[in-house]
Amino acid sequence: MIFTSHRKLRTRAAALVAMAATPCVALSSAQAQGALTLGDAARMAARQNTSLDVVRARVAQADARVVQQKASLYPDVTAFVQQAQRTTNTATFGFAFRDATTGQYLFDPNGQLLGPIPQTDARFRVSQTLYDAAAFARVKAARSSSVATAADLNTVAEGAAATAAMAYIRVVRAEAQLSARLADSTLAADLERIARDQLAAGAGIALDVTRAQSQNANVRVQLIGARGDRDHARLELRRALNLAADAPLVLADSLGGLPIDASASDEAAIIARALDQRADLQVIKAQEDAQRSQAKAIKAERLPTLSAVGDEGALGKSWAHPISTYSWALQVSIHPFDGFRREARLDEQTAIARELEARDKDVRLQATLEVRSALVDLAATREQAAAVTERLRFAEQEVSQAQERFRAGVAGNSDVITALLSLNQARTLRNDALAAYQASRIALARATGQLQEIR
Repeated sequence: MIFTSHRKLRTRAAALVAMAATPCVALSSAQAQGALTLGDAARMAARQNTSLDVVRARVAQADARVVQQKASLYPDVTAFVQQAQRTTNTATFGFAFRDATTGQYLFDPNGQLLGPIPQTDARFRVSQTLYDAAAFARVKAARSSSVATAADLNTVAEGAAATAAMAYIRVVRAEAQLSARLADSTLAADLERIARDQLAAGAGIALDVTRAQSQNANVRVQLIGARGDRDHARLELRRALNLAADAPLVLADSLGGLPIDASASDEAAIIARALDQRADLQVIKAQEDAQRSQAKAIKAERLPTLSAVGDEGALGKSWAHPISTYSWALQVSIHPFDGFRREARLDEQTAIARELEARDKDVRLQATLEVRSALVDLAATREQAAAVTERLRFAEQEVSQAQERFRAGVAGNSDVITALLSLNQARTLRNDALAAYQASRIALARATGQLQEIR
């Protein structure tokens, strides 16, 4: 098995916390100029998505529990001042003293009240654990639990980055669709103008004008819908980036400008990288470390503990005449039997270990499946993008040729309208294919745990 080291996992989580706490973070050149790339969007969401705040609060709680466990290794100091009066029943303590001469009881055998006796006491007490294997193990277990909690930051950050990246792709696709509909609108308007000119010159018919007007209206409806889709997509991207709804948002990439990698991929190497870098596998690894630490802490409770205790103060009947008193001790404690509570807790940890082992196996199988599925989609969408690009080229040629025939008066505009419909569909299919390819890139990057490194 390939695992990221404990320290590396902690470092990655700490880096996410540090980025969130730092108000000024280095931006890419495109961001610095006010434009956001796909990679910038993924990293920004991984840094400032609101869902990360919940995990950061859990990390702070886990860190606080580490400090709580450390407390048992530090000195415990208490102090008090007391002014009191006491009364005592002699029968309570079994006082039955007799006078050696007369044989009479010095106190009533049935009990006699003594006091009230005034008492003043001012003292402090210090206790220090010298050796407690269980306490040291509990501190280590708390640290491991804190690391496991911090590892969740990577998982949540990857999810936020994936959401933002897909929202980014939806925006650039919507903008590409809007551009396509604008181009369709220009062609439809040009077709209507030609039809009107030919009718006015007596070379055309009214039916051609009506057809052109109908096509122009249809494209205008599509244009309105494309503009609405673009606006909704931009709102979703702002939400994914934790930006205000009216915050300025300029994208550096276009759908056609995003990279398309034509090189073949080494599936085995990619799967190995996924098993090494995926955040969900790192979380399970950290949880397994925490479980083992918990089990060791429970076993260490059987070992003896050594502690030192010191007590010093001034004791007397009044504050005017105190007498200094003290006590100290070294104490060894053992806990050989606790009603099988430790055994039950160890059984619980064993069950947790089996659960984590099953989860690790399942996530590894899932990671392998996701990588292979993403690679299949990547290859298929790459071919689809090439195919629809070629179709778009033919559709543009068809429109051009139909327009020439219509302008020459050798054909009606029905051929042009048919060609326009085909061009409209080809542009939409190309945008869909390019968006599907970029979605496959994002899926592969997430499957390998490298989404925040995407370009």
